[in-house]
Amino acid sequence: MDMARLIATFGGCGLSPRAPGTVGSLAALVMGLPLLKRPRLLVAGIAVVTVVGWWATKRSGKGEDHSWIVIDEVAGMWIALLACLPKTEEQAREKWFWMYPLLSFAFFRLFDITKPGPVGVLDKRHDATGVMGDDVVAGAMAALCVKGVRTVVGRSSH
Repeated sequence: MDMARLIATFGGCGLSPRAPGTVGSLAALVMGLPLLKRPRLLVAGIAVVTVVGWWATKRSGKGEDHSWIVIDEVAGMWIALLACLPKTEEQAREKWFWMYPLLSFAFFRLFDITKPGPVGVLDKRHDATGVMGDDVVAGAMAALCVKGVRTVVGRSSH
């Protein structure tokens, strides 16, 4: 396996015989959770994964969105996790705070699978920008949804 394919499969996660996109998203969630304590590192990780993922997708997948390419799920999932960043240490310790990363995962997978609006438009490009871009947008949409839920929950708990 060459470097581009290793990156595109996120260390082999994309080679799962069942639901490789979900497996890649779960791996991204697990690896992204510790980054919630280091927001700058999460943002840097998103930038690196997006740029390197674009290169790996273009090189190993010839721009097509093969099921084994899951580096795009990593970028999207980490973008979705941006909405989970705790604003205070106290907030991070609240008993229900764990639900936000799970909600990010659920919204991200929903938008990645159903491909609404701009996600679907990017998916139809059939190039590395489309492969990475649809998941970046799905991640941003998921983050907006989680942010909305956090706002509603925050208002109701006061």
